[in-house]
Amino acid sequence: MSRPTKSQRSSGKLERNIGLARALSKLGFCSRAQASELIRAARVRLNGAVRRDPETPVHIGKDKIEVDGKPVAAAQRIYLLLNKPPGFVTTASDERGRATVYSLLNPNLPWVAPVGRLDKDTEGLLLLTNDSAWGARVAAPETHMDKIYQVQIGGPANAALLQSLEKGVRTKHGEILRAKRASILRQEERNTWLEIVLDEGRNRHIRRMLESLGIEVVRLIREAIGPLTLWGLPKGAVRILTPAEKTFMDRAMQSKAQI
Repeated sequence: MSRPTKSQRSSGKLERNIGLARALSKLGFCSRAQASELIRAARVRLNGAVRRDPETPVHIGKDKIEVDGKPVAAAQRIYLLLNKPPGFVTTASDERGRATVYSLLNPNLPWVAPVGRLDKDTEGLLLLTNDSAWGARVAAPETHMDKIYQVQIGGPANAALLQSLEKGVRTKHGEILRAKRASILRQEERNTWLEIVLDEGRNRHIRRMLESLGIEVVRLIREAIGPLTLWGLPKGAVRILTPAEKTFMDRAMQSKAQI
């Protein structure tokens, strides 16, 4: 009998026991970290008994989970697209008191988590969802989902720079970072706008790649993820993905994974 593939496991097609904290996250109740805190605080019951171990095995659909005495059922799935302004961190709370992307969301929305991250100074398209399996597939390296950025750099650019970005740049720590594609959008008097396409997303990928070449990043905007774009969405605004957009995104991930 063949072993299940990673895509089968992540898509939820395979029924199996998972940890209690992960179950609460998969049900769209809260993040796994928040679930662990609730469990350790004795606020979670599994089949009527208080459990304090976040790794307690659970079978979703068979076992009964309660938080503060209220049953937890699968939340309605929600998929959001946010045009993130600069100056906001991609986290639920910040120990340094900085503004977070959650302050831009309607407080009546169900719990959602960001799909990947944008650093504080980076702008643009950020997805948020309570469908943790879907979010993991979007962010997974094996989907090779194209992410398109517009990058303003402090200075001129030429073909040699574009070639270096596509060939790969070695950081001071020995890591090789590369762009799938790089092109010049427009040259200005003191700076240049580039379009950089990534099909992977490492931490501060573009900033570290350009900084390793001694190039200042003035502004960084994520314009698209796969078929999803910022078109018509004002900065700081958020909207729900249409059913068609969700379908297009799912098809794009499927086709990329098969390449």
